[in-house]
Amino acid sequence: MTRGREAVVRFVNKYDRPSSIHLHGSYSRTPFDGWAEDVTGPGQYKDYYYPNVQPVRTLWYHDHAIGITAVNAYFGQAGFYILSDSTVQDKLKLPSGDYDVPLMLASKQFLPSGKLLSPENERDSLFGDVNTVNGQPWPYMKVENRKYKFRLVDASISRSYSLYLVADSDPKTRLPFTVVGADAGYLDHPVPTTNLVISMAERYEIVIDFDKYKGQNMTLMNDRNFQTNPDYPATDKVLRFVVGTSTSSSDGNGDIPSHLSDLVIPNPQTTVDKTFEFGKGSNGEWLINGIGFENVKNRVIAYPSQGKTQRWRLVNKSGGWSHPIHIHLIDFQVVTRTGSGRQGVTPYEAAALKDVVYLGTNEQVEVIANFAPWSGVYMFHCHNLVHEDHDMMAAFNVSQIDLSSYGYPQKISFNDPMSSLFRSKTYTGTDLSQVKDVLLPYFQNLDAYPDSHEIEKALDDHYKNPPPSKSSTPASTPSTTLQTRTTATTVKSTTVGTKTKSEDKLKTTTSAKSEDKPKIATPVTSSSCSQGKGKNTCK
Repeated sequence: MTRGREAVVRFVNKYDRPSSIHLHGSYSRTPFDGWAEDVTGPGQYKDYYYPNVQPVRTLWYHDHAIGITAVNAYFGQAGFYILSDSTVQDKLKLPSGDYDVPLMLASKQFLPSGKLLSPENERDSLFGDVNTVNGQPWPYMKVENRKYKFRLVDASISRSYSLYLVADSDPKTRLPFTVVGADAGYLDHPVPTTNLVISMAERYEIVIDFDKYKGQNMTLMNDRNFQTNPDYPATDKVLRFVVGTSTSSSDGNGDIPSHLSDLVIPNPQTTVDKTFEFGKGSNGEWLINGIGFENVKNRVIAYPSQGKTQRWRLVNKSGGWSHPIHIHLIDFQVVTRTGSGRQGVTPYEAAALKDVVYLGTNEQVEVIANFAPWSGVYMFHCHNLVHEDHDMMAAFNVSQIDLSSYGYPQKISFNDPMSSLFRSKTYTGTDLSQVKDVLLPYFQNLDAYPDSHEIEKALDDHYKNPPPSKSSTPASTPSTTLQTRTTATTVKSTTVGTKTKSEDKLKTTTSAKSEDKPKIATPVTSSSCSQGKGKNTCK
């Protein structure tokens, strides 16, 4: 996806289970964030509206349906969603095109028949005994003797990795590579390392220079005895590189810049605002502060104000389990790690902004985030998807600030992830003319995604000089305190004329369609429509 070009993505469910699609790494408004109960049933579709304006980054989409996320994601409801910007690439001159390669890691377990063992009846973890990359067990990749950038995501439902690189001719010597990106995009600066820890849902971008190893084989390995991951005969092997002896292009093969990105670091915060303990309940359920997502009346356990910085302490008192913690909406800074796991914040974490942090055995981690730009109810949870399903997930309610006096009235509320306006509907086919002439103008005129930098500036001004009659109030979310069923609803789609400020940047909207195919992990491919300069086009 091109940064700055909004998108409407239509997900059609042709499977026999419900789905809820989460675009992981996007600050989507709540009705489009993949709330666990906002499911699309078999024979239904939902249109998700994405902003695509954050700094360039590696996102991924996956299922988030309540109670069956592990099953759906494990069987293939996951894929890359890469946000790119040619001006950034032209500036950094990192490997691109054929030398910029997405790698989805996922550990699986196969039955003697060759079919996958289902995690449906699992209550603790399904670690898998076969490492796959882009769906292939223990694959190899032919590479030229030059630099490549690899975008890694751990799409396993329970296994985390501690990766290192060796030449097959000297398997005891760990070779250096360079971390250049993480969950929220490029790091502040490149970080050389010989080891990379990546847990479920984390993304890292690394550069490997194969020039010194022309004509050799190299292997991306996985440490044994790492955290709580059980070892099997070949879980120490991930991917083999077969290095050639010639290169076909020198583009992006120069030195890595010493500075990669100007990170928007949250304001310093020394006081811990909230502490969350991730542990196991007396009945075997996985809980946050003793509360599970099925505890509907109590599952909203934090109320940060829109535009305010908070420091959260995440605690794992167990020596038997680890938890990768994902917080929706925000990018956060990892500031401390204590306990018996890894020693401190790793250099590549310290140079990054994240949306997942690995909470190892007996560890405490503290993160700082600005809860912006949007208000509304969002989830946070363990990304061991078996733990999430049973029942290690809660919610936080970003209390809305009235910014109408700053020129940002909210015409439609996006605070409730179960808003009836945007629920799934019965699928009867896609009419591209209707998409172009009605659907795209409808979404664009919602003004769901005003300039986030201006919103955050307005929030800052509000807190410096608050209007006497305005206050921060929790977003009204009646639907999220009740268990609901998926119902077919109709969106009244009309083109509405809106005024734009002269300094507003032109936004374009595209439309894409994806059919949920649970056995194959592929990016969205579909017909698309764009809108801009008064003209809509479809192809």
